[in-house]
Amino acid sequence: MSWITFIDLAGTLVFAISGITAGIKKDFDLIGTLVLGIVTAVGGGTLRDLLIGSLPVGWLTTDVYIYVIFLALPISYLFSRSLLRLRRSLFLMDTIGIALFTVLGAQKTLDAGLSPAVAVMLGSVSAVFGGVIRDVLANVEPLIFRREIYATACVMGGIVYVSLLKIAVDPAIAMICAMVVIVVVRYISIRYNWGLNIKAKHHEKK
Repeated sequence: MSWITFIDLAGTLVFAISGITAGIKKDFDLIGTLVLGIVTAVGGGTLRDLLIGSLPVGWLTTDVYIYVIFLALPISYLFSRSLLRLRRSLFLMDTIGIALFTVLGAQKTLDAGLSPAVAVMLGSVSAVFGGVIRDVLANVEPLIFRREIYATACVMGGIVYVSLLKIAVDPAIAMICAMVVIVVVRYISIRYNWGLNIKAKHHEKK
């Protein structure tokens, strides 16, 4: 198994745990929590594949993603307290996961013959849209709509990736550079409480 495949599956597991945990906190039943786990883990990639016309969608072509998602179910229920203590480790894996999914999503979009700008957009969708669906279903304000830098880090990494490819940098090096940008931006934004929060000024008529 390559390291990319390992991180891909590990990221899928963490995203699934994130969705299932959200369902547990909302006191959903077993099926409800499983649905949240599935949409969190594969929702972004599914939307991307549908938009670029890549059918069947990637996770349906192999059973391994289904096994990983079902593995997340007992882990989430049996070790919920321990998982809370490991939230920093899960944060790191989640960040590495969105970094990888951004790059893989962008590359799959480029392979479909679409423009670099679209690749950046759909790479970011691959990384974050599963979380959006999770939050909407759990009746929580989606993370990308909050002050915290999340999708922005993916966009920045996607731009770095397609830009490096444009100047003929080796794809493996471009991937690593883009992932590093996403991880660093995400970490620094949390560490120093950075965010994008532009407040509109409302002028009352007198």
